[in-house]
Amino acid sequence: MAEATVRANETTVPVLPCVSVAETLEFYQALGFEVTYKQTRPYLYLALEWSGVALHFGTPPKNIDPSQEDVGGCLVMVDEVAPYHAEFTRALRAAYGRVPARGRPRLTRFRPGASRFTVVDPSGNSVIFIQRDEPAELEYGGSKSLTGLARALDNARIFSEFKNDDRAALRILTTALRRHGAGAPPVDLARTLATLIELATAVAETDGVEAWRRRLAALDLTEAERRRAVENLHRPDDLRLWDTETDTGGAADPP
Repeated sequence: MAEATVRANETTVPVLPCVSVAETLEFYQALGFEVTYKQTRPYLYLALEWSGVALHFGTPPKNIDPSQEDVGGCLVMVDEVAPYHAEFTRALRAAYGRVPARGRPRLTRFRPGASRFTVVDPSGNSVIFIQRDEPAELEYGGSKSLTGLARALDNARIFSEFKNDDRAALRILTTALRRHGAGAPPVDLARTLATLIELATAVAETDGVEAWRRRLAALDLTEAERRRAVENLHRPDDLRLWDTETDTGGAADPP
């Protein structure tokens, strides 16, 4: 008899902790997943599938804190990531009338040209969709080929997109604006202010938003430069970046 050999046709299925059966099923079914198996006794086990993606769920460990969002996760490698985000966006709007972007569950923002996004479920698990050809190495601190605000923008992008840490990205740009804003090229300043507004809105830390918006509106930019300033934002029209009705009197510029 021939000796059995390992064949490269494996299937790996993650088993993630589930703190609420009802909330987990509601969210993933809203995304379009189908329930292929459900058991709650004598122990919890759920199996869900969508478009070749299989996720299983089991009993969570004791003292789990979903708010920490560090309980479990998996990577889903795909050829092109944008269609997946578009499909989940469509499904969530159809189910909820909106796309949850804060708290849990949520779908992280997706900027044009990005190579990944994250689905954070009610238990704090992160399902990260990644484009196969994304860069293998990242330059934390920003690309060494850039300087000033441009380098800070690149660093903030890495924290927001790859570490899913908008608050760190917000801190990076706030500091960079204070250090480099005065002498920065207008387009880099506009990109920084627009990105700060988007990040602050996303994490509900909006103390500086109106001042940043006034500073952005005061810049003398061409239409092409305005488009350049917002080309990497997720939904720039929702941010009222150049709202002509914004009050411009009385407030000091942000740090």
